[in-house]
Amino acid sequence: MARSKPLGKKLRLISAYRSNRATPVWVIVKTMRKFRRRPKPRHWRRSRLKA
Repeated sequence: MARSKPLGKKLRLISAYRSNRATPVWVIVKTMRKFRRRPKPRHWRRSRLKA
């Protein structure tokens, strides 16, 4: 991948990175483990982004 990316692509990659993070512990505690998993988990190797 190119080192210098267009701003739009960079923002889409950042958004995908943030949405793929684990659920924070305080959210799990606050909801009494109702929200345990991520809604759309994505693995970097198995599925490609349309970014």
